[in-house]
Amino acid sequence: MPGKSNIRILFLSLALVTLFSAVAVAQAGGTQANAVPAVAPKIAIVNVQDAILSTNEGKKELDALQQRFASRQTELRNLYNEIQNLQKQFEATQGQVTDEERATRARAIEAKQKTLQRNSDDFQADVQQAQQEIGRRIGGKMQCVLQKYAQDHAYWLVLDVSVQQNQVVWANHGTDITGDLVNAYNVQYPATPPAAARPAASAPTPTIKKP
Repeated sequence: MPGKSNIRILFLSLALVTLFSAVAVAQAGGTQANAVPAVAPKIAIVNVQDAILSTNEGKKELDALQQRFASRQTELRNLYNEIQNLQKQFEATQGQVTDEERATRARAIEAKQKTLQRNSDDFQADVQQAQQEIGRRIGGKMQCVLQKYAQDHAYWLVLDVSVQQNQVVWANHGTDITGDLVNAYNVQYPATPPAAARPAASAPTPTIKKP
């Protein structure tokens, strides 16, 4: 998701600046170069993607997304059911119609299958693009909230664990600030969540046998 790498880089830089400042102060005071900080560094983890989707604004956006694509999702489901019924009829009439009729029916089913696949691919691409737009829109504001939260709570480093490939293999549950970040975002950007949050729109994944 665009913006998350910037968040990671931002807080890594913040941690390094804080660390270098602490070393400079220690050297200026005549302490040894290898002296450890008097206060243990605070490190936290956060799932930025979950945080975005868990905010009231995120829930509202996803609900609107579901409604926006509901009719297309219904069309895909109806076409899928139609193909399934044609497939059953095709198999049930085996040996009862001429070869020419069977070939005609088979071509009709295959044409509908291609239409379903094409429409399903377009649907998935449009949903993904819409979700990415939501992520960019909320993610930019989330970055500002996260920066202020980390500075206010004196965190040296905040690691985003929402990406699949990250270096965090274990973390204490108490270091996860995702919930706190959601609360901070809702305070700074208040929004009324939908009455009943619904999952984001998704296309059916039919498995269709070719005649």
